[in-house]
Amino acid sequence: MKYKRILLKVSGEILAGTRGFGMDASVLNTLSDEILEVHSLGVEVALVVGGGNILRGTQSDALGIDRITGDYMGMLATVLNALALQSVLEKKGAQTRVMSAIEVERVAEPYIRRRAIRHLEKGRIVIFAGGTGNPLFSTDSAAALRASEINAHVILKGTKVDGVYTDDPMRNPNAKKIKRLSYTDFLVRDLKVLDASAVDIARQSGIPIVVFNLTKRGELKRVIMGEDVGTVIAAEEVAPV
Repeated sequence: MKYKRILLKVSGEILAGTRGFGMDASVLNTLSDEILEVHSLGVEVALVVGGGNILRGTQSDALGIDRITGDYMGMLATVLNALALQSVLEKKGAQTRVMSAIEVERVAEPYIRRRAIRHLEKGRIVIFAGGTGNPLFSTDSAAALRASEINAHVILKGTKVDGVYTDDPMRNPNAKKIKRLSYTDFLVRDLKVLDASAVDIARQSGIPIVVFNLTKRGELKRVIMGEDVGTVIAAEEVAPV
């Protein structure tokens, strides 16, 4: 294994599957199997889940809701997704903990850094919910922050595409895949796969980021084993595309 302790960012859009909203049972089951497969290898697994399949804070204007309230609603959406993923994982025999940055003590533990690390050391899968607990911060930033706090070896950004491209490959068939990027190069190019603040947090902590296609079966394990998958964002300067 190339990575012993990972932070996997799962977007709400992935949990929605082809439906575009809500949760898809087949996606939850497949994702759980993928997570359990790498966990069985001895990998310490932490996850950050998004809430875009239920509500994004940036949608608040269209709903007539102020942005701050919308962001808190989005944080609560991540709790729903975390609980769903926890339930499916535990039905498959995993030991898990949901830790939330906002207080929902009836259903999740409060986020405490040292406790989270201890859960990982004991072999539990830890699911971080509630974002950073603050409005105006994305779950990408929460993923980078939590990865830094738990001393993760890598941040895995699971998407529906197989890496970072020069443009949106869904819209531009001429977009080229970029295999490696430095943190600085990513920020200078203003690429949109990750929030700039998340990349800056990773840069300060020296944690590499791998952007890969989480919807493709077996890709998560391939990343863990160090295969040439996705796009790596790290400190090393790389040749231009």
